Amino acid sequence: MMKTNYSKLALLLAATGAMTLAGCSGDDGKDGEPGRPGGEPAAEIETLILDVTKVSYENNTPTVEVFATNEEDLAVVGLVDLSIENAAQLIPAGASGAGDSANWQKLGSTSTFVDNKNGTYTFTFDSFDTETFNKDLTQRFNIIAKASTLANGTTIVPVTEIVEDFDGEGYQAIFTKDVVSHEVCTACHAEDQTIYHRATTVETCITCHTQEWAEGRGKPEVAFSHLVHNVHNSNKVWGRNDYTAETAHTLVQDNCQLCHVENEDLAEWGNWTRVPTMEVCTSCHVDIDFKAGTGHPQQQDNSNCVACHNASWTEEIHTSGLAQKKAFIDMYGMSTTLTANKADENDMSATLSVTILDDEGNKVDATSLVSKLARVETITNVGPNFPIMGYNPNPNGLQKVTKDFVLQGALQDDVTIVDGSFQYTIDSLPFGEGDADTAFSFVGFEMCNDGVQAIDCAEEVATTSMKADLAHGTFSGEEPSLRHIDSVNFSTCQNCHGETFELHKGYHAGFIMTEQLGREVDGEMTVGIDGCVTCHTPDGTYASGANLGSIEMKLHKTHASQDIIGDCAQCHNDFNLDAFIMKGALATSPGLYTTPVTATCASCHGVEEIKAHAESQGAIVNGDFTEANQAVELEFCLRCHIPTVENHTLTKF
Repeated sequence: MMKTNYSKLALLLAATGAMTLAGCSGDDGKDGEPGRPGGEPAAEIETLILDVTKVSYENNTPTVEVFATNEEDLAVVGLVDLSIENAAQLIPAGASGAGDSANWQKLGSTSTFVDNKNGTYTFTFDSFDTETFNKDLTQRFNIIAKASTLANGTTIVPVTEIVEDFDGEGYQAIFTKDVVSHEVCTACHAEDQTIYHRATTVETCITCHTQEWAEGRGKPEVAFSHLVHNVHNSNKVWGRNDYTAETAHTLVQDNCQLCHVENEDLAEWGNWTRVPTMEVCTSCHVDIDFKAGTGHPQQQDNSNCVACHNASWTEEIHTSGLAQKKAFIDMYGMSTTLTANKADENDMSATLSVTILDDEGNKVDATSLVSKLARVETITNVGPNFPIMGYNPNPNGLQKVTKDFVLQGALQDDVTIVDGSFQYTIDSLPFGEGDADTAFSFVGFEMCNDGVQAIDCAEEVATTSMKADLAHGTFSGEEPSLRHIDSVNFSTCQNCHGETFELHKGYHAGFIMTEQLGREVDGEMTVGIDGCVTCHTPDGTYASGANLGSIEMKLHKTHASQDIIGDCAQCHNDFNLDAFIMKGALATSPGLYTTPVTATCASCHGVEEIKAHAESQGAIVNGDFTEANQAVELEFCLRCHIPTVENHTLTKF
């Protein structure tokens, strides 16, 4: 692979506008050498902390000192699987050619080090590109400790990756390139889990997948700036096995700002608009061949890109669609009520009323909107904490109530408009004692629009799912029973899915989960997913347990199967273990049920994998409906297991 040397003049001119780093790598906040703990070395390592404390050069070859500690600031001695995966230098924007973005250039790697037995490790390079090395450039060292054990063969070492930047003499770097943050990636990708190859951090990905490295292999498409966009949209396949990015595309929905988040700690977070290049654009715009002049005026390099694609225009064209969609969604809301009629002692009917509101909370006459509504969908169940009506008829013969109020611009049978609101009478609901005194309705609506305003529905007219709503009503007239919403941090859902994610659009009207679904919990407005249990019942969904459809299992199963979520804290802010007191058995196979704690655990760990242990502790696994429900109080799990978000394997022993 050919390495390119750049003249000092070109580098200095290119770096003129570069930003300086806010702080100095390897500093412990005190003057002089970083503090180093004394005493015995770490016996356990829950978190491995690495830091490059010294870089020196001789004959243009670096010697690098790395300091390792654990979470208690104890020196870590005996690391074995430790390496400088990449030593690289940063070619400033414009240095390799007018209009080119800044790019890293690999210089070498090494696993040759000396364990100094005091927490420090001294790395030397057997092979380093001294001819390409330029001391006028920022130098980066990408340090990786693999998941392994110490030299004693027993102490577990967690995977750890860092990058630290210096100038060409081992001092504070003058400029660097940081466009996206590791924290943004871990909003979806689990912390410390491999993203694709071995890498667990975006900084490692960037430092490895350099433009020069990719072109040297004859695969320019694997340069990070191209690859990272390619694997998050499904416009074309990628990888040697022709992978598609349908799942990622469904989540990201071409929302650039999910990843490109303004951050004062990132020197170049905004260069996605400032530095347009052919390499980046073709990752999404696959119908363009710049050099052939297909789909775009012909050009051989990036020198003229910014002449047309200035920063403000680039930002607007990539964000206006989503901003427009968000603005349209915010134009309307709903207010829903569910009221038990109780005309006599045998009357178990209830009236469901849906009022459309404008962006100021004022009622909009439903009559004026019917022709513009693609669908108003309602789903009603009983017992918020443990719904007693199945998606399909359950062993008790109970099934949720579904009713479309409007479909393709037409008011449906038995639905009326009273005082400007949609109304429908549910003939009978199985109200009962306790939690079953409360019925609840989840409502979604989908509007026809031209992107700016609602218009009459027609065959080719686009539709948008709007804000969902949730209503509770009791037979007794007392305050409703409410499902807990304090264990899932809804902001983490939006961090990955975005604010305009249309959940289940297609089969359903689509549900936009927003603050409209929130209620106050411990003094804070909290958005929950409690409406989802109208369909995701203990009896499962359409497959009656075959797809682990209950809400307690479905979210775990779905997210785990996508190899994205691997850490409880990515979604949970707490575990409300008391919620199991109100639950019964969950369908884990068609017609077969499992006690609730075991079923929930099995959604990640597998039914068969935990079956023997769970049954030895009083659980029923894939048993009879009645038998499993009778065994709920005998299930012994939470008398030993006390899972926390930080450690879901925690026990009392």
